[in-house]
Amino acid sequence: MTGFGRLERRPAPAPMSEIVITPLVDVMLVLLVIFIVAAPLMASRLPLELPRAPGAAPAGPAAALALAIDAQGQWYLADEPLPRVRIEAALREAAARDPSTEVHLRADRRVPYGAVAELIGTVQSAGLSRLGFVAESADAAR
Repeated sequence: MTGFGRLERRPAPAPMSEIVITPLVDVMLVLLVIFIVAAPLMASRLPLELPRAPGAAPAGPAAALALAIDAQGQWYLADEPLPRVRIEAALREAAARDPSTEVHLRADRRVPYGAVAELIGTVQSAGLSRLGFVAESADAAR
């Protein structure tokens, strides 16, 4: 019944007694996808490929040593596979002759960073401080 100047009162809606799960599931699925995409980026090993640079060409002084490390971790001095002890001795001899001798380092794309860091440490402990990283020319890769 409505009287003059009075508004009709409607009964209040009943409280909702169930929880809507759909938005919660949507948020959880989005978080899962984010973690799936981000997990490989958080890995401790990062595969690196030899960088390509336009105009990259090996140029340097005559007193230079060419060191290389292949995918299996074998060290090379002037493209000749040698035991690490002989390479360390050759590096010490080169440092004794001329401490400004430059070392050109080539590493395979699949070599782990730790192996390259070990080789760099060996070069530095031998007394050589000039170290250059050799990259493949971008023009040659085409």
